[in-house]
Amino acid sequence: MSMSEKIRIALVKRKISITELATNLGTTQSNLSNKLKRDNFSEKELTQIADILNCDFKGLFVMRDTGEEI
Repeated sequence: MSMSEKIRIALVKRKISITELATNLGTTQSNLSNKLKRDNFSEKELTQIADILNCDFKGLFVMRDTGEEI
């Protein structure tokens, strides 16, 4: 599942529109929609989005052979 899909699911669960999220991020709805289409977010943006949606963002790598999380 892409990060954009996860964001859209969280928006529905929190009953927040893309426009409202964009406003809280200090960007336009158009810019946010384009980022969602491209699935192009920095870790900083994902952390901000998580904060706005009252969620925790956990970015990590998991070693495929051992399952170790980094």
